[in-house]
Amino acid sequence: MKKNISVFFSIYNNIVSNMKNFVFFSVIIPILLSAQWLEMTIYVPDSLCGMTHPQAFAYNATNNKIYVGGHSGNCVIIIDGTTNQKIARVSTGSNINALCWNSQNNKVYCANWDSNDITVIDGQTNSVITTITAGSGPNALVWNAQNNNVYCANYNSANVTVIDGQTNSVIATITVGNGPNALVWNSQNNKVYCVNDATNNVTVIDGQTNSVITTITVGYWPCTLVWNATNNKVYCANQYNDNVTVIDGQTDSVITTIAVGTYPCAFCWNAIQNRVYVANNQSSNISVIRDSIISGIEENRGPLSADRLSYEVYPNPAKLFFVVRFPSSIESQVLKMFDVSGKLVKEIDSPLAHNDQVAEMRVSLKGISPGIYFLQLNNELETKKLVITK
Repeated sequence: MKKNISVFFSIYNNIVSNMKNFVFFSVIIPILLSAQWLEMTIYVPDSLCGMTHPQAFAYNATNNKIYVGGHSGNCVIIIDGTTNQKIARVSTGSNINALCWNSQNNKVYCANWDSNDITVIDGQTNSVITTITAGSGPNALVWNAQNNNVYCANYNSANVTVIDGQTNSVIATITVGNGPNALVWNSQNNKVYCVNDATNNVTVIDGQTNSVITTITVGYWPCTLVWNATNNKVYCANQYNDNVTVIDGQTDSVITTIAVGTYPCAFCWNAIQNRVYVANNQSSNISVIRDSIISGIEENRGPLSADRLSYEVYPNPAKLFFVVRFPSSIESQVLKMFDVSGKLVKEIDSPLAHNDQVAEMRVSLKGISPGIYFLQLNNELETKKLVITK
């Protein structure tokens, strides 16, 4: 075994010594002494690629392909997801800043910063379908699955190009703030959020009409966004304030601002634990934001234990009232209603109807503003989300 390992590392060192002039985008080295290992290295440039400084990815789930765009080389490299082999080189514009996949039409869109255009690639054939003129400095892309539109943020021209995903034609150009550099789509309310770093705000776009709904002031030099689908919140990282602005996806109002590490620059949302991870570039750490209503309580903590009885809430979303149904065996019935900041907005302690098995509590929403709320019965740790609409 020791001899085999020595032979492996001897071969590996010889390979590395001959690869000093290559730029590579993932260092993938087998580690024989671990149950897990990094599988392989894909080098660029080479005779196929001609690409350097890879900086954009997209994954095609239909054909199991990975698309890679770089700063130079004027091309997208396509990698087979099964074999990890490069299978195609597609000519594009210059300096690719973003890629996104349209699953409905199996197309990949490529934002070319220097050439001010978008290359559309057929996901099946790997051929270029067309090139679309965008604004100046196309920098970010997002696909709206509900309306099959692709949105491209143009950093230098302070606008967003909207492309029909079926016809690849430009259907709108939306003026936003200065320096638009990140986009996210809220599928629950069909809105596109565009962060503008030079004007310190977020433009909210109606995904149906492609018109601006509102502009939200955030922190200094906002740079990226993520949407929490569980609680319908948008998170915005403010690099020079070292904090994150949390936005209500229903009302587009700022819920709170959370201090994080230095120079937050990237997000990841964990849907299972309902947590947002923030990468802090300059402090070399990661902040973890737990979406909770009051200290230590998370929404939908999971299955109830055998000695606890659950309850139902309907209709949800609600407009004029909602009903809480729970087993009549529960001796006391105290329902608390919190807003997203954790403030207690209503407390009810008597059911209006019951029988031998089920009790119901009808709660009027008169005077309660539309938005997201959380319900807690008898101080149990389990909470339920309630959406109130106009």
